[in-house]
Amino acid sequence: MAQSRLSEYLEIGKIVTVHGIKGEVKIQPLCDDASLFCEFDLLYLDKNGKTSVRIINSRVQKNMVIAKLENIDTVEAAQKLRNNMLYVDRNELALDENTYFICDLIGMEVVDADCDKSYGKIYDVIETGANDVYCCRSEAREYLFPAIADVVIETDIEAGIMKIRPLKGLFDDED
Repeated sequence: MAQSRLSEYLEIGKIVTVHGIKGEVKIQPLCDDASLFCEFDLLYLDKNGKTSVRIINSRVQKNMVIAKLENIDTVEAAQKLRNNMLYVDRNELALDENTYFICDLIGMEVVDADCDKSYGKIYDVIETGANDVYCCRSEAREYLFPAIADVVIETDIEAGIMKIRPLKGLFDDED
């Protein structure tokens, strides 16, 4: 069986500092909504899921997450966790249809749905609020296109291919 290109564990936050004197930590969430972070009871300190950390309780405070971790009861113990990334098992997350993790989109090959022309690979996603904008780069040039159904025809995360149909004038120097 071929190995999936997708990571089993996803970055969800970074412990940035301690909070208070009882071993709580302050976490910068990397998810869209900090309150989503508070739904998890078990996270990991490595991207392989070998070192787990149990969340006793957590709350959102000014777009940060304050969390009490199991067996971390002192400022000194919490301080040792500073700058650690926290990971979540991808199987613990449910996405809506046609919604993807940004980390899964990065590196995808973008091809024309009608003629299979390659536009390059996605290297960034700009979150604008109305809709995301995908940034794609080939050796020759860079393309930006909106993540809307009229443009993105198919997204195959497992295969690492996104098929698009550029709107007229979107790629202005194209035929």
